[in-house]
Amino acid sequence: MKIQDVLNKNVMLFDLQATDKEGVINEMVQSLVDNGVVTDFETFKTGIMNREAQTSTGLGEGIAMPHSKNEAVKEATVLFAKSNKGVDYASLDGQPTDLFFMIAAPEGANDTHLAALAELSKYLMKPGFADKLRQASNPDEVIATFDAEEQEAVAEEAKKAEAAKEAVSSDKPLIVAVTACTTGIAHTYMAEEALIKKGEEMGVTVRVETNGASGVGNRLTAEEIAKAEGVIIAADKAVETARFDGKKLISKPVAAGIRQTEELIQTILDGKADVFHAENAAEASTSQEKLSLGGAFYKHLMSGVSQMLPFVIGGGILIALAFLIDQILGVPQDQLSHLGSYHELPALLKAIGDTAFSFMLPILAGFIAYSIAEKPGLIAGFVAGAIAKAGLAFGNIVVYAKIAKLDPKAAEEAIMKIISHQVSSGFLGALVGGFLAGGIVLLVKKYVKVPRSLEGAKSILLMPLIGVALTGFAMLAVNIPMAAINTGLNNFLTSLSGSSAVLLGLLVGGMMAVDMGGPVNKAAYVFGTGTLAATLTSGGSVVMAAVMAAGMVPPLAVFVATVLFKDKFTQEERDSGLTNIIMGLSFITEGAIPFGAADPARAIPSFIAGSALTGALVGLAGLKLMAPHGGIFVIALTSNPLLYLVFVLIGAVVSGILFGLLRKPKN
Repeated sequence: MKIQDVLNKNVMLFDLQATDKEGVINEMVQSLVDNGVVTDFETFKTGIMNREAQTSTGLGEGIAMPHSKNEAVKEATVLFAKSNKGVDYASLDGQPTDLFFMIAAPEGANDTHLAALAELSKYLMKPGFADKLRQASNPDEVIATFDAEEQEAVAEEAKKAEAAKEAVSSDKPLIVAVTACTTGIAHTYMAEEALIKKGEEMGVTVRVETNGASGVGNRLTAEEIAKAEGVIIAADKAVETARFDGKKLISKPVAAGIRQTEELIQTILDGKADVFHAENAAEASTSQEKLSLGGAFYKHLMSGVSQMLPFVIGGGILIALAFLIDQILGVPQDQLSHLGSYHELPALLKAIGDTAFSFMLPILAGFIAYSIAEKPGLIAGFVAGAIAKAGLAFGNIVVYAKIAKLDPKAAEEAIMKIISHQVSSGFLGALVGGFLAGGIVLLVKKYVKVPRSLEGAKSILLMPLIGVALTGFAMLAVNIPMAAINTGLNNFLTSLSGSSAVLLGLLVGGMMAVDMGGPVNKAAYVFGTGTLAATLTSGGSVVMAAVMAAGMVPPLAVFVATVLFKDKFTQEERDSGLTNIIMGLSFITEGAIPFGAADPARAIPSFIAGSALTGALVGLAGLKLMAPHGGIFVIALTSNPLLYLVFVLIGAVVSGILFGLLRKPKN
């Protein structure tokens, strides 16, 4: 979406007269009605106020974005308005609001309002952009401000494209790199920036391909790869490597691309990286990385987790919404066992969510195996995950075989008995199954020998056939102990209360801030998401609630510190405060990484203190969350939204004050 296409000049207001929140909303809605964008004042205003009742759309830094998808709207429109006095809009930072973007989307416009929110956020996150809008005095200047920013972004992309051409023809040494993190949001692009910047300092051209959430960016060309001195892979998930056959290659976690840039570049320049051979990519990549056993485990695990998360998030939130809507609509006391599917709409949402959620374990196991053994491991991993989900074991299979010999009634009774005792090995079973499948396929690849003329058949026939069969039989045995462990763990988590829940909340909360998106953070997050499936029917997971609340604290703490201790931060650091508000509220802990990396001895302990406190408070109150991600946008899916926000705020203030007090003043 291009925001200029929906910014309506006719509805803009440059001197709002109201001095309170509702008055400002009334003025903006009236402008939409007067200009024929909205057909009914009360209907649209009700939609806006219902959204504000969930949580204020005042984002802080003087900006608010009220929005509604509404039957009274004729065409998608964004209204820009300014207040010269500032309004108490109940903003998240408690400060007056003077810039407003009211987003009006028609009922059938799918996600137009969300697209507009995302596009506006992209602009407003840029330092100084909001101040330019404050200086605009007419509609043309507002549009021109957005146009200029868009042209700057286009120029930046053109600059990157030109740099790519120059990299091939220039006499400067060229290194190519690929960055990728599990979520593809923050680390991916921070590593890109760090590598390019350090390369410039060292007189080296570094061309970086990003494997982010929106896909591959700045894809490397064959000419660039051919000329390059070597390749740097800074990734926490599997990336395309066959194209680097014969090149010197070093592979590290994405964090190394942020913190060890000089070492990585110098290793390539000194010729100390080993040559990568694509024909044995799975083994070669492990050799190139020189990873410890723990490092290899983490990389393969994160490859599975990164692919699994969209299914967990999409399916999990839909299921949670089904329960929430059913509760709102009301379910008779004697029908509470059908909560989530009692009314038609929730039942539909739950069915769709269940379908997405059902792919979680096969995807996890499949892409763990893919990371280990590449494509041949994918199918065996999917089968391992599906068996973990189904809860099949040797005993079940033997009984199923015997059932075939029974009369219909006896067979039915036997099947019901199996189903009643069949327990899924869940997340743990799929995790073990993924590694098992990858290992088995590697062994098949190594020890099953065929004539050269049959190599093609080996890849598309023998390896999938033997790999699936061996993995399947192995999983029938693995499921038995894993199911017992999974059941015991779920029972333990369900029983947590009081001091136990406080300690667990303290632990996972602190883990979320240790490396802010790194292995420790992801371990806590994966543990939290693993508790969701068994707790959705009981209102959600306390562990997941503690994990998300604690993960929101570090970026928000950065904002608190930059506001309360301005003399200890540069202007550039203070300008990043708004960015960290958005990242914190969106549960993107990585927003605090630049501050943690620049001053780890003071920042990281401060962040851990606030996050651990927030996690402990969530555990103490027994707050539950039914969604695996989303931050403030899924706040309604917590058992007590107001208390949840209070705990996040307490942690952010504590961390922010500690960080500010410990940090040295800027000279």
